[in-house]
Amino acid sequence: MSGNASTPREKWGGNIGFILAAAGSAVGLGNIWRFPFITGQNGGGAFVLIYVLCVLLVGLPIMICETTVGRWAQSDPIGAFGKIEPTPGRRTRTVAVLLFLSAAALLFCRHYGQGAILMILSVTLAVKGWRIIGYFSALVPMVILSYYGTVGGWTIAFFFKGLAHSLNFTTPERAAAVLQSVTEDPRIAVPYQLGFMFLCAATIWFGVRRGIELVSKLLLPLLFLLLVVLIIRSVTLPNSFEGVRFLLRPDFSKLSAEGVLLAAGHAFFSLSVGLGLLTAYGSYLDADKNILTNSLIIVLLDTGIALMAGLAIFPALFSVGMAVDQGPKLVFQIMPIIFNSIGGSFGWFWSSIFFLLLAIAALTSGISLLEVTVCCLVDHFRFKRHGATVLTAVVISAIGVLCTISLDDWSRLPALQRAITFLFGGAKGSMFDLADKLSSNYLLPIGGLVISLFVGWVWGTDNVVRQLPANPATGDDAPKPPLAERIFWGIAIRFVAPAAIIIVFLHTIGWL
Repeated sequence: MSGNASTPREKWGGNIGFILAAAGSAVGLGNIWRFPFITGQNGGGAFVLIYVLCVLLVGLPIMICETTVGRWAQSDPIGAFGKIEPTPGRRTRTVAVLLFLSAAALLFCRHYGQGAILMILSVTLAVKGWRIIGYFSALVPMVILSYYGTVGGWTIAFFFKGLAHSLNFTTPERAAAVLQSVTEDPRIAVPYQLGFMFLCAATIWFGVRRGIELVSKLLLPLLFLLLVVLIIRSVTLPNSFEGVRFLLRPDFSKLSAEGVLLAAGHAFFSLSVGLGLLTAYGSYLDADKNILTNSLIIVLLDTGIALMAGLAIFPALFSVGMAVDQGPKLVFQIMPIIFNSIGGSFGWFWSSIFFLLLAIAALTSGISLLEVTVCCLVDHFRFKRHGATVLTAVVISAIGVLCTISLDDWSRLPALQRAITFLFGGAKGSMFDLADKLSSNYLLPIGGLVISLFVGWVWGTDNVVRQLPANPATGDDAPKPPLAERIFWGIAIRFVAPAAIIIVFLHTIGWL
């Protein structure tokens, strides 16, 4: 199954297409599901303020790093990082030594699985160079999408349940029973998960312009419109202004050090950085587009939609007198109760809108996760797009089925549990929990860290700054960027972003 090397590389049809596609990749379940409940658990406005600052100081620089690498190289993540440094240089070997020492420390502390992964990464980096980031970028989205597709399937199932008036419950017990009926019955959960993956694959099948760009132009405005409708309904409820105040007025007495680290971590993850995703999307970007302006717009869209989700949820919570710190069950259990408690007989309608909104957010992110691996297969391994799409979707769906049928424990997958216990010393929770923990706590931070280290210390921040404007100057004789810009981005990319990621990583693994 080989591709045609002479086929012209696909490009975005316009700047709006790139912005909406990149924003769609960032606007996912994290914005509408995770952001409201962690905001509720950490005091509201003060947490939001820290989150926004971290988005600008940590998320934005790494987003710019990924996008500039992709546009400069005009290649998939594997080819892009290999093109910048074909063979390992002195600084690369230095980083490899530091990673090796870190791996040794993890092994000494009996974190055998994590230490082994980092050891393999350090040795591969020393031998093959930074092309390892590209391979990492091709594999990590597959792990994430395997369990993300499970939750995406739930959102579609709840949308149809809303239309069928099956979400008309008003008690937590009934809400828990309905959620359990969807998540724990493979006859329901698996078909919806496969349906979600089919929608992602069908979009990728049609390519960049006729697939990703077209769907993004349709779904992102629809998502925004649905949010506006829900906000209008929420803020017009009695006593709803207290929810607006909770979200937007900072009260630092309610914010702990734990909350600050959580805000930093969510700011990093919510932008979908560290995955090579923006490297792939950046490779489809023409030279006449301004990366800095586009990145700022994407950040504003992503953060704005997260805040809009809060404005749709917290006023309604305060209006019906429910606690704001409901946790992960807030979306699938508490929101239908709220919609059924605000009067009238339209609870099913508001629930349907809400879960359609959630399904759109999940789908736009799922599409981008699938595209990263497909892009690597097409560019680096010369697959046809259609073949790469089918192969990747089938593999991810197969892993996803394992996640779906083992949501609560390993009882359905005892052999796999024994294998993972042998390798990592334990397999707590389930296959779903393992994929989630591995991605969130290890793979994403490591990906973001190595990208910032590579761009800051190997490729150089001068090259990043040169790529920011439209029609950037290239070549050895290209003038140096202004000193102020070089200093600002140098500090942000070389020091601030890596330091923040390391702190968040140490916090998530329990060392801080």
